[in-house]
Amino acid sequence: MHHQPTTDWIDRRRAAVLLHITSLPGPQPVGVLGEEARHFIDRALDGGFTIWQFLPIGPTHDHGSPYESLSSFAGNPELIDLRPLVQRGWLSSELYRAVVDGVGSAESARAEASARFWQQAEHDGELAGAMRHFRDEHEEWLEDYALFAALKKTQSGQPWWRWPESLRRRDPLALSAARQLHVGTIRQTLFEQWVFDGQWQSLKHYAEERGMHLFGDIPIYVAHDSADVWSNQKLFNLNELGECIEVAGVPPDYFSETGQRWGNPLYQWESMKKSGFEWWVTRVKHQLSRMHLVRIDHFRGFEAYWAIPGERMDGRIGEWRPAPGAKLLETIRLHLGELPLVAEDLGLITPEVLALRDRFHLPGMKILHFAFGDDARNPYLPHNHTPDSVVYTGTHDNDTTLGWYTAQDDYLRQRIAHYCGCRSECTHEGMPWPMIRMALASVSKLAVIPAQDLLELGSEARFNTPGTVNNNWKWRMHALDELTSNLTRVREMNLLYGRC
Repeated sequence: MHHQPTTDWIDRRRAAVLLHITSLPGPQPVGVLGEEARHFIDRALDGGFTIWQFLPIGPTHDHGSPYESLSSFAGNPELIDLRPLVQRGWLSSELYRAVVDGVGSAESARAEASARFWQQAEHDGELAGAMRHFRDEHEEWLEDYALFAALKKTQSGQPWWRWPESLRRRDPLALSAARQLHVGTIRQTLFEQWVFDGQWQSLKHYAEERGMHLFGDIPIYVAHDSADVWSNQKLFNLNELGECIEVAGVPPDYFSETGQRWGNPLYQWESMKKSGFEWWVTRVKHQLSRMHLVRIDHFRGFEAYWAIPGERMDGRIGEWRPAPGAKLLETIRLHLGELPLVAEDLGLITPEVLALRDRFHLPGMKILHFAFGDDARNPYLPHNHTPDSVVYTGTHDNDTTLGWYTAQDDYLRQRIAHYCGCRSECTHEGMPWPMIRMALASVSKLAVIPAQDLLELGSEARFNTPGTVNNNWKWRMHALDELTSNLTRVREMNLLYGRC
């Protein structure tokens, strides 16, 4: 799959729905790449939306954050729709029913399907050939990831820097022995990634046929405990034992007065430069084979990044260091053409960050929840927006618009009412609709509305609270029918503001 470079990041005024795939309704423990995803595309199109934005789709750690993935390249096997595996005869309907009823795990269902697949592939040349082709096409990351996943299982889930030294340091003999020892587990990962890829490309094809664009997300950093870091230790700022010398995060800001310690390892930018940024080019190319548009999370880290000493527990102590963002983006553009990237330029933004963003014609983000705290010069107020930007009511890190509005004091509610042209509070149209209207009316070429706002939901539907670990990433839509009545209403707005 080759990404077609675009001369512009987006061709006309459009509207997007923000909904992570795990939040789709359906019979499995989380939303999957199945019929519900296709129905969602159809419903969103009915509402005048032509872009679907979601969060990163890699395999997650136990806490479920899509921004802390076990691999930058792999797909999350939890998103695999098990129903086609039943149809192919690889998964028994009993085991599938157990998953649906909550008495069996999707993991054991995939293990059964994998075992049956590999049995069949032994005497089915076409099936074996398809798998061989997939492995060849993704050799840059797939074999390493499959071995990493197998070792993680056999090492009781321990992070790779706590594995036996020969495995931690990737001694060739130890890796070769492990590959032979864990054939079944490695094969399961290969099978899962092959199925994920097939289901993903089929969904992408469905979207393209109907004129829906997929809008993905690349976190700037990768998880310390990931196949990426284990396989490329020289590209990261680690000590002899594989531990982080310093970690990523941000200093105190709007979201937190102690700053945030994300804990990701920092890049060894000098080593990256020497390799021609090969890892980054491969990473972006891989995601652009899946998406039509990609958001770079924490874009400011390309200009300068906050380095926190490894042993510190928050983001208060640290220092800004320059990053070779211009050289990196130049190299990626050289290999992949003009980049359909959106820069997540929130947080402490300096003129240098804006200059880097503008030099590569990357649109930034405007968040309406941040618009009302200051005076008329606030850059997030719609009259200060520019066409080359993406406007959101709120993102996955914000409360829902209704939850946010409910938590504001009278003064701020009055300001919002005056700005919307409501007489008193914004009750004549009912929150969150004045904010949705404001986003769609903005001159920003792309307006993004979270599904929770279209459903008029409060704080109970908040998807993530930055700086906290529990009860995030869990919200899920019960049924797509819940959207239907409000899509008619939003379609009229999309028509009115030239986004259809």
